[in-house]
Amino acid sequence: MKLTSHKKKMRLLRFGRDFEPDQKIILRDYLAIERTRLANERTLLSYVRSSLYLLLGSIALYQLKAFANFEYLALTALVFCVIFFIVGVYRFTLLKRSLKQLYYKAEEKQD
Repeated sequence: MKLTSHKKKMRLLRFGRDFEPDQKIILRDYLAIERTRLANERTLLSYVRSSLYLLLGSIALYQLKAFANFEYLALTALVFCVIFFIVGVYRFTLLKRSLKQLYYKAEEKQD
């Protein structure tokens, strides 16, 4: 019972679709997997860049002592900075794991 509820939770957290290849992998498929992997890395870097910008913005807002209300805005930006970073790393690892499974399944069927 626990295993099925765990699988249901994991399905809710996934962002992509799962499928199994039914043919041999050809060069076009290898290249598509490589493009997807590179796009995944590029997306991770975008999440990291956005979180760093939010971090810099929150530091700058916190340094403004003349405006007391900006402290709350700085804390909000800091919280979003952490959230962006965690979401980016989570999505990166999820897609990377999915691509590895797809690649290995295709290799097994080819033999």
